[in-house]
Parts: sequence; C-alpha cells; structure tokens
Amino acid sequence: MGNLAATGAATGAQAAFRVLVVDDDPDMAAFLARMLAQQGLAAKIVIDGHAALAAVAADPPDLVLLDVQMPGPDGFEICRRLKASEATALLPVVLVTALEDHESRVRGIEAGADDFISKPVRREELIARVNTLRRLHETRKELEGRRLAAEVQEKEAIRKAFSRYLSPRLAERVLRDSPRGSDVFRDLSQRARVVALFADLRGFTRLSETVPVSSIVPMLNEYFTVITAAVHENEGTVFSMAGDSMLVGFNVPVPQPDAAERALNTGCSLIRSFSPVAARWEREHGLSTGVGVGIESGEVVVGNVGTPSFTTYTIIGDSVNVAARLMQRAAPNEVLIGPQAALALGPRLAGGADPFERRPIELKGKSEPVQVVSLRVAPAG
Repeated sequence: MGNLAATGAATGAQAAFRVLVVDDDPDMAAFLARMLAQQGLAAKIVIDGHAALAAVAADPPDLVLLDVQMPGPDGFEICRRLKASEATALLPVVLVTALEDHESRVRGIEAGADDFISKPVRREELIARVNTLRRLHETRKELEGRRLAAEVQEKEAIRKAFSRYLSPRLAERVLRDSPRGSDVFRDLSQRARVVALFADLRGFTRLSETVPVSSIVPMLNEYFTVITAAVHENEGTVFSMAGDSMLVGFNVPVPQPDAAERALNTGCSLIRSFSPVAARWEREHGLSTGVGVGIESGEVVVGNVGTPSFTTYTIIGDSVNVAARLMQRAAPNEVLIGPQAALALGPRLAGGADPFERRPIELKGKSEPVQVVSLRVAPAG
C-alpha cells in the first residue's frame, strides 16, 4: 500500500476539519478513515512516522490519529516532535495504542499527547474523542483569530498615533523592533540626549496681514507639508506645530548616533524645499519670506505632558529653550547651531564647502553671549 489512501467525502462546514491517520496496518487505517468519513470528516492516511511528518509539513491537518507501535520512529517520538515545533505545538494528537500499562500512558503524556484511544477501537469512543478535540480546535482557532484581529487593530492604532510624530519609515521600524511599539511613548520620566531643532517662518505675520483670511490656513498647510517632508526624510520626530513654528527632535524615541548630522541636514533641506514656495508667495503677494532654524543638543526630559483628558508627547530642557531662541535670532534661510550641537557635528564644521561662520550671540536667559555657528543656506534653483 502506498503512503496515500482514501479520503472520506465531507461536505459543508465539516469539510474544513481534516484528520491525518498514521498507522502501518492498512486494514486499521482504512477502518479509522471509514468511521471518520461517516461523520463527514476528511481523512488522509500515511503508513509511517516519516511520512506523517512530511504530510504535516506539506499540508497541516486539524488533528492527527497516531498509532504508537510503528517501524522507525514510533508514535511517542512523532508526537514529541510535533509538540516541540512552534508551528505544530497546538495541533491535536490522539495516540491510538494497544498498550494499556501505566508507563505507556505516562510516556504519551510526556510526549504531549492530547488524548488516547485504546485498541481495539470502538466507534463510539473514537467519534466522541475526535469531536471533543474538534470543538477544542475550533475554539482555539476562533480565539487565535480574535487575538490576531485585536493585534492588527492595536498596531493600526499605534501606527496612527505615531503618525503625529514620526515618519512612516521610522514608525514601521519602531513597530518592528519593539514588542509593544506604544511603550516608547509611555515613560513619563525618561531622560535622553536629544538634538532639538526649531523652524519658524520668517515674515509670515506681515504677509498674513496682506492676504485674504481664507488663504492663511492653506498657506500654512502648504508650508508645514513641505518642511515635514524634509523632517521625515531624515527620520526626525515632530513634537509640535504651533503658529508657524515646528519643534523636531532627533535621537528620540529611537537612538540615532548621527542625530546632529540629521538635524543639520533637515535644517538645510527644509529651507531649500520651501524656497520655491517662498518665491511664488513673493510674486503673488509682494512680501519675502524664508525659514529660520535653530539647533542645539543636550539632555532633556522626554514624555507625555498634560492632563488626563489631553496629553502631548514632548521634550523639555535647556537645549530645547536654546534651540528656540536661536530660531528667533536666525535670519530667513539661516541655520544657527548651538555650542553643544556644533561640538557633536565636529568634522562637518571643520571643512567642506558649506560657508559656516562662528560668532557670539546674546540669548535671553544666558548671562554671557553664546558662541554659535551660522550657516546661510542658498535657496534651491
């Protein structure tokens, strides 16, 4: 007899429940398959342990009826292998055995068997045990389906929450690397070294006084769309948009060893990306605009701040304040880099084609002038 044998005709909902019969006795295998078919269950027969493992791997059944005494690996060994694999650990296995001694039962339990049927097999007992395991199997599948659906819903909710702060690429990385991606936003007392970047639209207040009120919000939306794309390209985290200003952090919520480099690249990119829009606004409304950028590095507190009904994920610290004040002092299309961020940039500021200029600037809250690095960014085109 070959490795494959008869399949019982099964229709309706029961057709989905498939039983693999493993027995080296053709008559016993056919007998078991026939009784299963009478109940509307589909049965496939294989005649040894190796064929059983191959059949499960190729097309996993819903239940295995496994003879204990077979040539080659016996039923205990096959059951042990199935239960040891993550892919088949939950597959119900019923050992069919003529062994009635206590030791054999213990071996079956240790191998992970879900149930036992004694030979000679009685039809009523076989059907009762198969139906019990079938109901258990269907319950497990339903629970697993619910769990997977809940997991998908949770990940989608987390992804939507992340979209407030992170680029799609960075959000996917957080979800992939963290068992619970939302945990990165839950630590209310985390301290981290962060590079903060503030960007502000220069001259927009004067511009907004000359354009129709209905145009102001669409113009701001266009501005934020352009500069957010530059932030996402460098995998920055957007912490806030207020008025015409944006706060961005690097090295948070995931480590970025080149955080200062990313911040500087972002500052240059968003100025260049916005310059065509600024040129069009000037042609249409007669006033020039540009983006001023401030960057500083330092230790900050990262977490959710607010009330039980409203919270925002943010960064708080002196470096954030310095970046904000540098932004206020920056001219249109200028990036001002604080002393700690300049130190982190190191070789980038020492050479290259960028026209860096060092100069002292007086900042509110600082008793002495702060040595900063200035970079004037040429508009695109």
